[in-house]
Amino acid sequence: MLNIISKTKYSYIFSGTVTLLSIAAILIWGLKFGIDFNGGTLMELKFPSGLPTTQEVSSDLGNLNLKSLTLQLSGSDTMLVRYASEEDNVNQAVFEQLKAKHPDVAQTRVDYINSSVSNDLRKNSLLAIFWAVVGIMAYVAWAFRKVSRPVASWKYGAGAVIALIHDVLITIGVFAVLGHFFDIEVGVPFIAALLTILGFSVHDTIVVYDRTRENLIRSSSKETFPEIVNRSLNETLVRSINTSLTVIVTLLAIYLFGGESVKYFALALLVGVTFGTYSSIFIASALLVTSYNLQKR
Repeated sequence: MLNIISKTKYSYIFSGTVTLLSIAAILIWGLKFGIDFNGGTLMELKFPSGLPTTQEVSSDLGNLNLKSLTLQLSGSDTMLVRYASEEDNVNQAVFEQLKAKHPDVAQTRVDYINSSVSNDLRKNSLLAIFWAVVGIMAYVAWAFRKVSRPVASWKYGAGAVIALIHDVLITIGVFAVLGHFFDIEVGVPFIAALLTILGFSVHDTIVVYDRTRENLIRSSSKETFPEIVNRSLNETLVRSINTSLTVIVTLLAIYLFGGESVKYFALALLVGVTFGTYSSIFIASALLVTSYNLQKR
């Protein structure tokens, strides 16, 4: 049997370091918001005679000084052009500029996102994450209400939420770094990925907690609480890893072959699910034992 609980100090050091680095990246660089959150235009263009490179199109539009210009290939003959402007004359200038260089280009779609709508969307996204975390904490505390010894039931909820915050902060920190160095923007799919990470991570944590509850009821008086938690972790370890690996393999396939539209959604889930599995094993349960040891002292 692996003595996972004895490695708590190292997992705290690793998690603390990565979380602090993530917070630093968020505070220093922040996320690079896309037009979902900043407002702007998304133009879908089709090039029947051959798709130019993003470098060529960027050079063609260089004299328009478009802010937050993002070019994204979609399929074999389609390109998505995003920029932070909602003005019709700017949109017309963009299309005419490309038409002059590529006469056969066709405009297949134009979407506008108003900046005031974007601000509301950003606020609602933060509220969605906040209430999801509050709801998860309340539910876990309620679900373990009959397990009040030797650790109070609300501490199960608190441990789960701390692990969730750990996973979300690291995912956001990774995208702050990617946004700063690789101009990767985040939009509504990123918020959807964060909410999915919350659900997946707490599911893994509850599996371990539930086994701990069962073992507490069946255990002998000679077995200490840290030993019960460690046995529970070992009993659920293979299941947690196997479940996560199947999800990770699927997400890798989506990231590599799913196309640009879902690539970074899959990447966010990859980061979150990986750290969610880690935190469920090494953080959430360790927090229960740490709380027990502090209480005992």
